[in-house]
Amino acid sequence: MILPVVAGILLNGRGGYLLAQRPPGKIMAGFWEFPGGKVEAGETLRQALDRELEEELGIRVNCATPWMSRQFDYPHARVVVSFFRVLAWSGTPQACEFQKLSWFDPEEALPEGFALLPANLPLIRALSLPPVYGLTRAHELGEEPMLAVIDDACRRGLRLLQVREKFWSAEQIACFVQKIRQRTQPWPLRILVNGDPELAQRTGADGVHLPARLLEILKGRPDLPWVGASCHSRTELEQAQGLGVDFAVLGPVCPTQTHPAAHPLGWPEFTALRHESPLPVYAIGGLTGLALNQAIQQGAQGIAVMRGLEDWAEEKIPSHLCGQESV
Repeated sequence: MILPVVAGILLNGRGGYLLAQRPPGKIMAGFWEFPGGKVEAGETLRQALDRELEEELGIRVNCATPWMSRQFDYPHARVVVSFFRVLAWSGTPQACEFQKLSWFDPEEALPEGFALLPANLPLIRALSLPPVYGLTRAHELGEEPMLAVIDDACRRGLRLLQVREKFWSAEQIACFVQKIRQRTQPWPLRILVNGDPELAQRTGADGVHLPARLLEILKGRPDLPWVGASCHSRTELEQAQGLGVDFAVLGPVCPTQTHPAAHPLGWPEFTALRHESPLPVYAIGGLTGLALNQAIQQGAQGIAVMRGLEDWAEEKIPSHLCGQESV
């Protein structure tokens, strides 16, 4: 028997998230978790979320978006947890049914020995992923113009970048990565290199972005801090999950100049595939900054942009999902 459960990840205006400590007398007492609980008969997931957070925290949810669903086996039950990102609420969170509440920074490691429910652990790492994933195209623009775009994007909030230069040698890519490092020193930019893991390691990047063709070839997760994967189908998402990647990029959602012959998924198909995967999933393909809100509403981690990075205009690029200013 599978037990459906909802959990809410409250995000404050600084990108912090709220955890609650289970009280004495409950199963796994003393463990920390994202607030939530069982879905009652006849309830939708959103209705269950609203009810649980009102009962447990004394708040009224004003804005919440679906995120990921994950299945876990506990000694007492098999549960499917549907996680929501809660961006706005009325009231101040109170420990109505918990021992304690505390806010945490996704960029900081939890204290050593911190007792977090296993179902919540993968979410902590995913929370440090920003909503915008930039891709380079220096082979079209030229190195200096691309570096200028990256520099400007980092000033406005870009924190995750894929060096996608498939026509360059390993030496050219390694040199370009170092130039990006030098230009973006003031900002905490993570750099992933598109290609095989050995190439990423040689360039000194923070991780690798795996092309779809490598997903069925690799036997395990590459030994790098961050691993992303390009996916275009349910099968490729499952392969990426099996490798233990940190996130997937799924598309194309819309028609794109990069792959003009590719059949776009459209938002309904993207949403359906995203819902089936336990991974954080970025939407890609013909998207600009204007599509970010729609992607978040569909449960995406955010959007991946190539030309869209240059066309972002002058507004700030979100470095994290801004929730409600609180406490």
